[in-house]
Amino acid sequence: MRRFRTALLIAASTTALLSGHAQAQQAAQPAAPVAADATDGATEIVVTGTRTLGRSRLDSASPVDVLSSQALTRQGTTELAAAVAAVAPSIDFPRPSATDGTDAIRPATLRGLSPDQVLVLVNGVRVNSSALLNVNGSVGRGSAAVDLNTIPTAALERIEVLRDGASAQYGSDAIAGVINLRLREARSGGAATATYGIYHTDIDTARGSRSTTGEPVFTASAWQGFGLGSDGFVTITGEYVNRKPTNRADLDPRTTPANRLTGRFGDPQVEQYTGTINAGKGIGGGFSLYGWASYQDRDTRSAAFPRLAAVNGVAAPAVVTAGYPDGFLPIINTKSTNAVGAVGVKGDVGAWGVDLHLGYGRNKIAYRTRNSANYTYGAATPKNFYDGAVIFDQWVAGLDVRRKFDVLQSLNLAFGAEGRREGYKITPGEQASYEGSGAQGFGGFAPVNAIQRSRRSISGYVDLEAQVTQAFLVDVAVRGEHYSDFGDTANGKLSARYDVAKWFALRGTVSTGFRAPSLQQQYFTSIAQVVQNGTPVLTGTFPSTTPVAAALGGKPLQPEKSTNLSLGTVIRAGGFDLSVDAYEIRLRDQLALSENIQSSFSPQVAAILAPFNVPSARFFINGLRSRTRGIDAVAHYRIGDAANAAGAFDFTLAGNVNEIVVTRVPTSTATVNPAPVLFARSRVLTIEQGTPGEKVTGTIDWTRGPVGITVRGTYYGDVNQPGTTPAADIHTGQHLISDLELRYQPRKGAQIAIGASNLFDVYPDRTIVANNSTGVLGFPSYSPFGFNGRYLYARLGVNW
Repeated sequence: MRRFRTALLIAASTTALLSGHAQAQQAAQPAAPVAADATDGATEIVVTGTRTLGRSRLDSASPVDVLSSQALTRQGTTELAAAVAAVAPSIDFPRPSATDGTDAIRPATLRGLSPDQVLVLVNGVRVNSSALLNVNGSVGRGSAAVDLNTIPTAALERIEVLRDGASAQYGSDAIAGVINLRLREARSGGAATATYGIYHTDIDTARGSRSTTGEPVFTASAWQGFGLGSDGFVTITGEYVNRKPTNRADLDPRTTPANRLTGRFGDPQVEQYTGTINAGKGIGGGFSLYGWASYQDRDTRSAAFPRLAAVNGVAAPAVVTAGYPDGFLPIINTKSTNAVGAVGVKGDVGAWGVDLHLGYGRNKIAYRTRNSANYTYGAATPKNFYDGAVIFDQWVAGLDVRRKFDVLQSLNLAFGAEGRREGYKITPGEQASYEGSGAQGFGGFAPVNAIQRSRRSISGYVDLEAQVTQAFLVDVAVRGEHYSDFGDTANGKLSARYDVAKWFALRGTVSTGFRAPSLQQQYFTSIAQVVQNGTPVLTGTFPSTTPVAAALGGKPLQPEKSTNLSLGTVIRAGGFDLSVDAYEIRLRDQLALSENIQSSFSPQVAAILAPFNVPSARFFINGLRSRTRGIDAVAHYRIGDAANAAGAFDFTLAGNVNEIVVTRVPTSTATVNPAPVLFARSRVLTIEQGTPGEKVTGTIDWTRGPVGITVRGTYYGDVNQPGTTPAADIHTGQHLISDLELRYQPRKGAQIAIGASNLFDVYPDRTIVANNSTGVLGFPSYSPFGFNGRYLYARLGVNW
């Protein structure tokens, strides 16, 4: 594998990342008309990674990708995170299943790092993370990340992805980089679109084969732009999604007769409503007022492991007594509501540009367990339970000031401050959801788990960007932050670029970064069933400073810290451009959720846990160290004109090669001797091998007038879903996924598109019998392209 990756590192200089056309605009100005297929990197003005106005993607000192709305919508999926992952090789979006709330709030990763190590902005303003803490065995375990799917694709003009450490510029979380969602700005026009798709696939699991046609997905969206006076705009977007569940479970060998389908393993059932508004208006005196808001209501229903009435011919009395003579499949119902928005004013005070804004975001996830039972109640058990809720909210106030000086070639000075207040709350469920054995599948939060905590932070930064000569650019940024819970941190970044010739440039950065431990990581507490090697285990998750965790060696959490290095080149000539960027990210004090420290480990552990009446406990610990090395490459070539007889061709070949090595693993809590295993090999290997080490995407877009064709092939390297031993590891294998779309899309009027995602019905390597005793896990849930098979879709719309 190492030799294979080395070869790909060399080959990566010919690969690339899909970029679409976008033009940065002042928030209070109307959107300028832009050719739908324009993709000239020299004119793609970016506002992420630089505080100098007018800097283009190919002129920046740090690698920035621009993903247009066209690139995001010319595919079958309408999920934003999945659409981004399809065109950006450095971003991955696993689709876990049987992982409780993580089935509903699925996190994306950048450069293989944790989902909470990438900062997400909307129109340049930090947005709230999800209230969900991922405590199950999936990619991103232990993280509380931003849910990209809370913003509909139809509301976006473009996405800017800064693939570089940026804590000195933007603060906490920007260790891997920054994703900036830029909302559509329109004074007029609009569109409505309806997309309908079904899976048409052959499912070959270890114990049998079957075919499926159906499991439909329906998405309807519309946007409309309105003029607001002579210089303002209001753009409103609405989206509705109805997704039926998919099922790729294997046959269950424990049933009588053997090998019946008892589980549900795949995408959850989803019904979702989202509304977004973006607006801007001049208010005189050179100032403009701007604001945006988005609200989403998402109802998700995923399945837990089945509870059988008889296992291998041996009756399960509790199941039958609970009123399920044929067994039951618990359904975990999460109701997520997310509200986020910001208002601000910007303008010029003399020679100084000033931007003052205030943002707020709130995510609430209420849990219910349906079609279940609490065995403690016997025949009187309820079958549906309210399990409680988790809530996270965030206030952000920021001031940004900039001025350009006629010093050297040019000198841009920017400075500012930001204040944040974050809050986290757990509310208990009904008594039957947590009492005794609790609701099967997902036990509720008890009153003892209820908590309400908050913290504040304040930061200041200075950013100095100097065009020293016509060819030499230098950018220096420093930032200091104070947190009310753990104290102070300071970070810096130095970026430089040298244009050797008009067609060739070198660039590089060195920076330090940090990520503050989230309130979810500090205060989440619950006693629940988790799945280890296919077996449910009762465990308690506790804050690291609670008495039970402290007795086992828990300590107050500290921020993760990083050192980032990158070196790259940019080549461009005519319609061709290529960027290649190598990087290294060293993480220390990395946070992770420990293993279950069980009373059965030793008499000492049993004595520690006995007063707290819990059979096992786990908590977050600082102390892991890791090193990430890789190469991103971006090549793009455009020829022809859509108005000509031959049409226009856009060729993109995109690639990322990434290698993560965990260099230090804590082995002792300092209070238990001998110490239990704090981080099993499965946790370490998930960090190292849970995302593909190689991902290459090739895309051809052909357009002639209103007719267009998109062909895309994406190669995914092997991913390991590790078990407790090498024999229990589940590998996805190396696979090529092919997508095809044909469309008729005039600028105005009716539009139609038909296509296939995963045209050749490719699956990850199936789970072998030895690693699937329950039959539920038909395929590895770590698969970076999912495990649903061929998806056929049609899209109808109208532009006006």
